[in-house]
Amino acid sequence: MAATPSTMMPLGTTAPLFTLPDTVSGSELTLKAGLPVTVIAFICNHCPYVVHIAEELVALGNEVVAKGGQMIAISSNDVADYPQDSPENMTKFAEHYGMAFPYLYDESQDVAKSYDAACTPDFYVFDASLACVYRGRFDAATPGNSNPVNGAELRAAVSAVLGGQTANADQIPSIGCNIKWK
Repeated sequence: MAATPSTMMPLGTTAPLFTLPDTVSGSELTLKAGLPVTVIAFICNHCPYVVHIAEELVALGNEVVAKGGQMIAISSNDVADYPQDSPENMTKFAEHYGMAFPYLYDESQDVAKSYDAACTPDFYVFDASLACVYRGRFDAATPGNSNPVNGAELRAAVSAVLGGQTANADQIPSIGCNIKWK
């Protein structure tokens, strides 16, 4: 597992729009503006960094949905070389962790490229107009340290947006496994 940092999209960037299949509902999801907060998380099933935070990530995502926002998880990994990240296994992962939000499959990897996503997990928070207000890590926890998994940094950004405030601009890149490009 190579520790790869996120590339940190510039703050204020408008979220690239997309339509992708949801491996849980079986329907297509199109990103749209208008909800108070949108969180996009590039994840995958097998990454130890993702698995390390999965329960708390799902809890946070379910909270975002309950507060009227949207949480969208996306897997862009090459499933030919990483079959554990296949859409069927994404469905199982979502069910296992109780996701109340979509888990989308980016087969072409175009969405990951449009976001400059580099690793799993890689997080982005957008306001109601889909302007980027946060990009960075979930919290300071990694599989190799003893920091608590609490989503503090991502939670603070979401809370700021929901409270009509500006997210702290001091943002630290996420660290994780590199996206498995074709």
